[in-house]
This record gives sequence, C-alpha cells and structure tokens, in this order.
Amino acid sequence: MRPNHKTMTIVAAAAVVLFLNIPPAASRHGSNQDGDEQSATTKVVLLGTGNPNPDPRHSGCSVLILVGDASYIIDCGPGLIRRAAALTPKYGGPIPGFDIQNITKAFFTHLHSDHTIGYPDLILTPWVLGRNEPLEVYGPEGMLEMTDHILKAYREDIAYRIYGSEPANNAGWKVHVHEIEEGLVYRDGLVRVESFAVKHGTWPRAFGYRFKTPDKTIVISGDTRPCENIVKYAAGADILVHEVYSQKGFESRPQEWKAYHAEHHTSTLELAGLAERAKPKLLVLYHTLYWGSTDEEILAEIASKYKGKVEAGKDLKIYE
Repeated sequence: MRPNHKTMTIVAAAAVVLFLNIPPAASRHGSNQDGDEQSATTKVVLLGTGNPNPDPRHSGCSVLILVGDASYIIDCGPGLIRRAAALTPKYGGPIPGFDIQNITKAFFTHLHSDHTIGYPDLILTPWVLGRNEPLEVYGPEGMLEMTDHILKAYREDIAYRIYGSEPANNAGWKVHVHEIEEGLVYRDGLVRVESFAVKHGTWPRAFGYRFKTPDKTIVISGDTRPCENIVKYAAGADILVHEVYSQKGFESRPQEWKAYHAEHHTSTLELAGLAERAKPKLLVLYHTLYWGSTDEEILAEIASKYKGKVEAGKDLKIYE
C-alpha cells in the first residue's frame, strides 16, 4: 500500500533557495529508516500536555515517539525542543543515545497555533546543533504554505549561518513537506503511520494518528470532539493519548464558550464512553482543559463511567 500524501519534496526549501542562491541538496532518507524490527523498543514521551493557555506547568502540546533510536514528533507546541532536550544525556536526561539533532520526522494533527508555534524551533535548532539532512514533515493541506513562510521569515538567519563563520551545513535547515489525507502516510523499517480524520469544529482537515511499531500500537487523538474514528483506530491499542476537558469546569463556562468547546473538544464523560468502546490498554490524557479542576477530579469523572487504566499526562512522562 502506498503512502497517502502529496509529496512536496524540496518545494518549501526551494522557495528560500531562490532568495539565498543556495543549491538544494538531493532528498535522502534518514539514518534510521532501516532498523532492526525485532530489537527496537518503543517509548512514548509527553513533551507537552498543555493547551492554548500559557500554564507554566504544562508546556505546549507535543508527543515524541521513540522506536529504538528513531524519533517521531507529533505536533509542535511552544517549548517542545527544550522539553526534548531535557531527555538527552547532555542535559542529564534519562534516554541514552537520544539527541535533538537526530529529530528528522514530524507529524501535525492540524494547524492551530498551539500545535505549531514550536515548528520554527524544530526546523532550525536541531540544524544549528548539527542535523545534516532535511526535516520530513507530514500534515494537512496548508502545511506547505506555512513552512514556506517560516523559511522566508528566517532567510537572513539561514544565510548568515551558512555564509558566515559559523560551521553550519547546507542541508539540515531544509524541509520536505508531505500534505496528507486519510490513510497510510508514512512507513519505514520501524513504524507504520496511518492518519484518520477527526472532528475539530469547522476545521476542514484535522487528523489523528495511529503508529504501529514492532512492539506497540499508539494512537494520538489530536484535537477532536467525540469521534467514531477514535473508536475505530484506537480499538485494542496499547496506548491512546487523547485530549480532554473537565466536565465540572465546563459547567461553569460562559454559554458561548460552552458552545465552542462542545464542538471542538471532548469532555471527561464523553471520553469515558469512547474508551469503554475502544478499550485501549492505557488511556493517557493530554491537552487537558482544567478550568479549576484537579487531575484527581478529572480522573474521578472518567472513572465514573470507565474502569480501564487511565493516567493524567505529565510533561516529560515516559511510557515504555
């Protein structure tokens, strides 16, 4: 089965190449494309569990999946690179062999700002640290235009690093954009990635992702109201990472915000109903809207209708 995406290879980078007169490097696969499927183990790391509110306890929404030494980012909320750096041995982190410069693949659920503000950081910082191949990016229509504008905005920085005295390579700043639809969007020797449509208000293209690795099936909801595709793709998954809002907090919201959240997000009680049908081995909460509630209260609301294993996601929590 062929991946279901339109490949915009080099196009975003080429738009900046015209400004900088830098010849584009040929596209090539990352060093982790052909891994040992039998020995690779999977880790899921919550880089950020927050939402648009600037809560300093919860960084911007972002998930890292590690399969052996290969890394895959889902969404780029604010702060994701510094959160990821906390995992590295260089900064006293717990994951041997993990390095920021080795992040070469990212997947976007949708283009809301709280899921994309960290995107320039993901493009540029790993390159400054030594990434020497283009970043491969998968996301909905509009991803190409966003990427093109980001690279144009930083063209002076890119030019200075390449033509100045800084030892910078001429490949790691580039981005290969793949605009996706539903279906198989990516596959290598370690992972198979499927996208599926979710219902996030009137967003025309919002997706969740299902990652199949040698030892795990992981589903990421993205932002969504209750959605049948979640039940379909998360059925029997090892880990379902799903957004949620407090039902108690929702009741105190102004009417116009109630209408918005009911169309765009999923309450604790609604999520409990979805989980009861999908029956993941572990349900992990992220993008949590508390509105004054605590983790314990949110977990109690879910437990009133769902008896499976549930955890309130914490930044930098690692699931193995």
